[in-house]
Amino acid sequence: MQLRTITQQLQKECQDALDRFYEMRRLNKEPDFYNEVKPHADAIHAAIKNWQQLSHSWIKQQQPKNLYTQQIDHAADAMEQFVVQSFYKGTSKKRFIQSIQSVQYTLSILVKKLEEGDADVE
Repeated sequence: MQLRTITQQLQKECQDALDRFYEMRRLNKEPDFYNEVKPHADAIHAAIKNWQQLSHSWIKQQQPKNLYTQQIDHAADAMEQFVVQSFYKGTSKKRFIQSIQSVQYTLSILVKKLEEGDADVE
């Protein structure tokens, strides 16, 4: 799968996590961890790991300005956390939203850099 495609999927997941967070607060319910949270988190975590590896390879090859592997690592860690946190109404709203915004920024920078060059990393 191409780096650009995975990056766009993760951008969508950021918005989905935010929507899910507000929906869980509105419904005032706790999810079933093994039937709802874990299957979704496992699928997203696999995509995040794949994205992280492809991003590292692309950054090493292209050496873009103002985009570093540390940013990719931070975004991956934050996303792994907020995907799970989005299911729980007790999550701190401010911290949760700031984490999503940080990841969205990194993803948007990566998309911009990918559009400037060839992004087909196998």
